[in-house]
Amino acid sequence: MNEAAPDPNQALADLLADHWAVRGRLSRLPGENLNLKVEAPGADHVLKVSSDPEAAISLEERVLSRLRAAGLPVPETIPTRSGEQVVETRIEGGPASARLQSFLPGHQWRELGSTPERLEAVGGLIADLHEALRGFAEDEPEADRSHAWDLARAGRYRTDVPLVGDRARRRDLEACLHLLQAEGVPALEHAPRGMLHGDLNDENILFEGDRIVGVVDLGDCQAGALVQDLAISISYALQSPGIDLEDVAVLVAAYDRRRRLEPAEERALFPLVLGRLACSALIGVRRRREHGSHETWFSHETTTLETIERAIQSTPEDARRRLFSECRTPPPEPDTDALFRRRERLIGPSLSLSYRRPLHVTRGRGQHLFDSDGRPYLDLVNNVCHVGHCHPRVVEAITAQAAVLNTNTRYLHENLAALADRLTATLPDGLDCCFFVNSGSEANELALRLARAATGANDALVVDGAYHGSTGNCVAMSPYKFDGPGGSGAPDWVHVVPIPDGYRGEIRGHDEGVGAGYALEVGRVIGEACARGRSIAGFFVEPILSCGGQVPLPPGYLAAAFEQVRKAGGLAIADEVQVGFGRVGDAFWGFQQHDVTPDIVVMGKPIGNGHPLGAVVTTRAIAEAFDNGMEFFSTFGGNPVSCACGLAVLDVIESEGLQERAKALGGHFLAGLRELMARHDLIGDVRGSGLFLGIELVRDRSTLEPADTEASAIVNAMRERGILLSTDGPLHNVIKIKPPMVLDEGDVDMAARQLDEVLSEPNAVV
Repeated sequence: MNEAAPDPNQALADLLADHWAVRGRLSRLPGENLNLKVEAPGADHVLKVSSDPEAAISLEERVLSRLRAAGLPVPETIPTRSGEQVVETRIEGGPASARLQSFLPGHQWRELGSTPERLEAVGGLIADLHEALRGFAEDEPEADRSHAWDLARAGRYRTDVPLVGDRARRRDLEACLHLLQAEGVPALEHAPRGMLHGDLNDENILFEGDRIVGVVDLGDCQAGALVQDLAISISYALQSPGIDLEDVAVLVAAYDRRRRLEPAEERALFPLVLGRLACSALIGVRRRREHGSHETWFSHETTTLETIERAIQSTPEDARRRLFSECRTPPPEPDTDALFRRRERLIGPSLSLSYRRPLHVTRGRGQHLFDSDGRPYLDLVNNVCHVGHCHPRVVEAITAQAAVLNTNTRYLHENLAALADRLTATLPDGLDCCFFVNSGSEANELALRLARAATGANDALVVDGAYHGSTGNCVAMSPYKFDGPGGSGAPDWVHVVPIPDGYRGEIRGHDEGVGAGYALEVGRVIGEACARGRSIAGFFVEPILSCGGQVPLPPGYLAAAFEQVRKAGGLAIADEVQVGFGRVGDAFWGFQQHDVTPDIVVMGKPIGNGHPLGAVVTTRAIAEAFDNGMEFFSTFGGNPVSCACGLAVLDVIESEGLQERAKALGGHFLAGLRELMARHDLIGDVRGSGLFLGIELVRDRSTLEPADTEASAIVNAMRERGILLSTDGPLHNVIKIKPPMVLDEGDVDMAARQLDEVLSEPNAVV
């Protein structure tokens, strides 16, 4: 005969009797922890049992003691008959810790709902709690802890979004956690810190009428940004019937009257509220998946999801205005439409805007741009801000030097030599002579002059689809421009070789034979030019073609093409304006992936992280050939401020390991995109290296009919989901990915998930 399973309640009743000499009726209290009300003669108690190995019970007890001393209504821990506060025991076969506390009368905030008076009381309570714990965390090493509900780390739950079955709900959760990661978590770094309750939800605050009579369950206490406690309470206040952001402003104002919230906390509050809601929803999804139903775990499930759906309709700036409406004068709302009309009136019409709904971008940080509504956008296209938008080290370098001196290169200055020294140290021997200008366009223009001076020839050889800049000569040697709308074809001094595209070119594949075949085309074009009496000064080529469609060069192509050019007396010119500075991952410069050494290297865009800076590096012999008596001078090229900026960019790339990050993240991104290609026939090819990637879209994989309108539709749909992409390529059907190098794996995974969602929507790609 099988033995009956032991009754856990009886075991707990025996524990009470043995250690506290208390006997009474046990009933489970709400909450995720095992808390039982003990109804005993004379007084009620709460038996708290924890089997969590990460529980910090001794820390919790010290916090409770501090709060009781400050007069706050928290429970008192009742020692055992032998004077212990905690009893180590076993529950359901595992180790556990048990405590007995006084039972606090009152009604849960959740049962009563929210009134203005209760919301004001909650705000005041949080401020009083923080004041009582002022300085506490500084002397408590144990306070520096984390747990599943730690808002500063809630972004980890982004990986659980795919577990949610409803598509619209997934999108809302992605948006909540994106805002948290882009705005909330970074703001915490600048917010006042202290000891937190950590879980001031509507079950842990007890009321009699509109007066708070109890604060319970400090098991999630930890050191952290104080605004986290405020956000947690607000996330539950919004779940009360009829309560919206304007109503919660009373709570915020009550706290602010006792301790004025700082700007970083104001920015963080709404993102943290959404983060807590999303965290609650996703922890519930994970638990239901792993453990099935448990009533105390899912008490807020419905109201949490409903609140997310409602709250996410507010823009971050609108939410901020509403939350602080009782204690701040709201700033005027920006008029994006009026700004658009001013631009149309004042700016030349050939200067285009991205996206069907243009973005009014007001600030940037790291891998994110923020619009005037405060919405964050994961920036996957602005490779100019190579080390991240507004990187503090770069900003500081520019600011510090600008405050001391900015002048031109006719004076000696350490920064000029230092930047030249640092750049040449990254290049092969012999490339040791620098010129500084203001942009990649100017750098390519100068490279053409250098090549003409050194060779005595005049003509340029370029790859079809290439773009080398906006100056007159650069446009003239950019097929992307002269063969596009408004162009008039190649001038007689420009010769175009076919794109060495192994996906849709005349020669297909990705082995060395393909590279050799396309290199023969370089020889053919050179031969035809020479037969007409022309001579080649230089071959301009990007190591990965950018405007040509994010096309990696096939193995062996660059070495063989350079050989053909040099045989004809020309110079090999590597245009690293978009490719360089570690972006390709395997190497610092794109040409290094092909085991070649160019004669001239052109730099721009990432060299200054958005500051106007460009450079040309060449050999001493070529530089001396250029020195024919006509001085080269760029008024601003190589000025001390620009050079300080360039030095800071190199420092960040090195100190933050951004080349290594590009390699790891690029491989991860490519793997995710290839998974998407296996599921979506619209994706014909994914390619690239490091964080220089392309997705080519086709309507038919057999005919390779370009899906240009679909590419545009996807880019615009992703913009609506907070992710910035762009199209490129001669057929406008390639989605390019060239983000700031500081994004992380969570960003990559989110982008892949969102792209999958868009590709799965029947109307998104039309």
